[in-house]
Amino acid sequence: MATGTRYAGKVVIVTGGGRGIGAGIVRAFGEWGLVESTGRTLEQELPGSVFVLCDVTQEDDVKVSTIRRFGRLDCVVNNAGSHPPLQWPEETSIQGFRQLLELNLLGMYTLTKVRAGVLATRSGGALDNQILRPTLSQSQRFSVSGAVTAMTKALALDESQYGVRVNCISPGNIWTPLWEELAASTPDPKAKIREGTLAQPLGRMGQPAEVGAAAVFLASEASFCTGIELLVTGGAELGFGCKAAQCSVPAGASVIP
Repeated sequence: MATGTRYAGKVVIVTGGGRGIGAGIVRAFGEWGLVESTGRTLEQELPGSVFVLCDVTQEDDVKVSTIRRFGRLDCVVNNAGSHPPLQWPEETSIQGFRQLLELNLLGMYTLTKVRAGVLATRSGGALDNQILRPTLSQSQRFSVSGAVTAMTKALALDESQYGVRVNCISPGNIWTPLWEELAASTPDPKAKIREGTLAQPLGRMGQPAEVGAAAVFLASEASFCTGIELLVTGGAELGFGCKAAQCSVPAGASVIP
């Protein structure tokens, strides 16, 4: 795979780029020659990447860094977000829901609002948002994800007049530090990992690099795609993941995410 050319000289913002899926997205753009991304732990690994600390829910915080440093912007990937614990509706709090809305929806909109005007002045550009597919005991989180999907489609219409494309990515079970922490918090971590692995017909979890590849695709080759939701799920939304995987994976076999 040739690297360092497809996105050479471009300026990209990736929020929440310090680890997990965000770090995978940063690395993917880095392999194709980006100018800027967020993620302090990646600054030495990827020349040209710059870590910026800010609160994505505060408009003033997100206005100051990239344009001041580089004078331009080509792509925004809204990845920062919170993953609340699994809770049934009666177990949730209104305050917790508000906080989730602030970060996962308003934070995304705040950065989009600030950056969309900059992208528009360049007569083109791309905005990629991240959402997740619904599962049990996560009604708060996926209510917000549904709002992000609707916002993506509305923004795609609004920004089309400037040649700016707006799309969203829906990752499935991606093997990240967050998944490791989730498994470690359960009585049987190995069983939890196996459950997450077998939820996909492909019989494995995805990797952050695979979400990163999707983000690069939407920002570059997908030049006639806007307002779409790209599923990076291993087919989990088809509804037959566990049954299909259990048929193909022996009960005693080890499962690698």
